[in-house]
Amino acid sequence: MDPSGVFPTSYRSDRRLIRTRWQALVLALFMVLLLAAPYMVSGRIIAILNMMQISAVIAVGLQICTGYAGQINLGQAAFMGVGAYTASILASKTGLTFLLTIPLAGLSAALFGFLFGLTAARIKGFYLALTTIAAQFLFHFAVLNLPSTWMGGSNGITVPPAELFGLRLVSETAQFYMNLVVATIMIAGAFGIVRSRFGRAFVAVRDDDVAAGIMGINVAATKANAFLIGAFYAGVGGALWAYLIRFVGVDQFTLFHSIFFVAMIIVGGMGSIVGALIGVFTIRIIQEIIATVGPNIADSVSFLGGDIVFAGMNVVLGGVIALFMILEPKGLMHRWNILKSSYRIWPFPY
Repeated sequence: MDPSGVFPTSYRSDRRLIRTRWQALVLALFMVLLLAAPYMVSGRIIAILNMMQISAVIAVGLQICTGYAGQINLGQAAFMGVGAYTASILASKTGLTFLLTIPLAGLSAALFGFLFGLTAARIKGFYLALTTIAAQFLFHFAVLNLPSTWMGGSNGITVPPAELFGLRLVSETAQFYMNLVVATIMIAGAFGIVRSRFGRAFVAVRDDDVAAGIMGINVAATKANAFLIGAFYAGVGGALWAYLIRFVGVDQFTLFHSIFFVAMIIVGGMGSIVGALIGVFTIRIIQEIIATVGPNIADSVSFLGGDIVFAGMNVVLGGVIALFMILEPKGLMHRWNILKSSYRIWPFPY
């Protein structure tokens, strides 16, 4: 629902994402604040923002695959790992610039995701979830059992810093701006995808794949493309992760990490790009609170041991997912849209 007095007069105006000057102003102010953030907040906050930007790229890809196309994906961390290892190998062994390694990492992950997307043409629901979990374990098996000279095995791979025109991007601030540029491009691309004919095909297949097939949509290709796009985003996020951490190990991409990304789109709202971003912010803030408070609790209650932080994070995450599935299954974005509509029609009830 648009504000009172705002209505489209053409198809082009109806398709606009930014409909009012106030919306444009708020977006511009938000981008200015992001650009100025490294000079306004501490290094710890910048590190958190870096993690949020990388998570946003991965969660948006999962949103396209699961939220829009309805294809359950519990292997997003595996696709992220493929991208991270691809970028690491290319950067360390070939010396390619990050301007090439990041898109190539996305393409390698997209190819891996496309292979599993082909299985979505014949299976769905619980069985599709099991297939994506198999992708997670296949990734771990390949990394640990291939020759260590290829992917480092259990020792991992050290990643050289990103360079641009001879400038090494090693500081948190430099990483922040690199992540910001890539995340902005990927999120803008996601809006374009979901508003295109591909996005409309995704929604049609999600709602009823039989009816979509009768309408002339190639259901098998649409499902495979959804996995391809979602994996591409995960691969790009994995490459950003590799350059941020400067070390890639197989234990960084587990099933727990895939569930974290699923939690982000559930909390933010399925079928909404902005909802995925809200979910990333919410889950990452919860993780930081637990990581900050957990050690204090472990020190005060010593008999619980140091594992309370890891266990507490998983318990809280599971509780958050359960609460949202029960109380607000459409996520925070749905609640925000209700509040906006209520404000715009006030004082009338409907």
